[in-house]
Amino acid sequence: MNNFVLSSIIPKIPIAEGTEWFTKKITKAFSFLFEPIKTHFGNFMEWTSDMLNTVPPVVMIILIAVLAFFLSGKRIGLAIFSIVGLWLILNQGYWTHLIDTFSLVLISSLLSVIIGVPVGILMAKSKVAETIITPILDFMQTMPAFVYLIPAVAFFGIGMVPGVFASLIFATPPTVRFTNLGIRQVSQELVEASESFGSTGAQKLFKVELPMAKATIMAGINQTVMLALSMVVIASMIGAPGLGREVLSALQRAQVGTGFVAGIGIVILAIIIDRFTQNMNKKN
Repeated sequence: MNNFVLSSIIPKIPIAEGTEWFTKKITKAFSFLFEPIKTHFGNFMEWTSDMLNTVPPVVMIILIAVLAFFLSGKRIGLAIFSIVGLWLILNQGYWTHLIDTFSLVLISSLLSVIIGVPVGILMAKSKVAETIITPILDFMQTMPAFVYLIPAVAFFGIGMVPGVFASLIFATPPTVRFTNLGIRQVSQELVEASESFGSTGAQKLFKVELPMAKATIMAGINQTVMLALSMVVIASMIGAPGLGREVLSALQRAQVGTGFVAGIGIVILAIIIDRFTQNMNKKN
């Protein structure tokens, strides 16, 4: 009864209808931008996957193992894990899916870093920018990942491009936050010393603040890469190829074994990428 009275006094706010109307208007108004991005960026991502697939799997595994050996300080553990893990994925027939997944994670992570680091610098340099951007980052991180699929599909249809778009929104905040934090944590004495020697703003940023904040920024990049990888299965719901699609297909068909193998492939890739980015941070 109370609900009926309240609904009669306060009519339903048409949030869903308004959102749908707004999305259609944006899609129509910026179709001249969305369509070229969907076409050309999609072709670029397919080209990236095709180029990586042209490398023989054995050669790729050896290269990754050698890189792991040197990045880990010439320790053999990560190299052996890379060889065994990647060979297992190859043995199970999921190598092409692995490359598709890696391409999606690589491109979305690179875009997140390219966008996130400058935004983080802006936040560190401007209190006004920090005040405006912080609630946006909070919104991006608290919104369920599935919700990002809605505008992604509305703007770019289905495929790898909307998967990258959703991953970009979901994975960018850590890089922004850690860049802002790292620069703000730089010793004020060092900043003042650089200013006393007549350093310009750009010199102070690139020669003092960013080098001193590099470890913190790399920690943010590590989180960004892992978040991008976590979107693999979710992005498969809108047509993104890769191991995530195999997991989703197995789930829909109740194929426990197939889903387990594809899931193991994602775990192996996640461990390798995580160790690589962590060791890059240590090396730097």
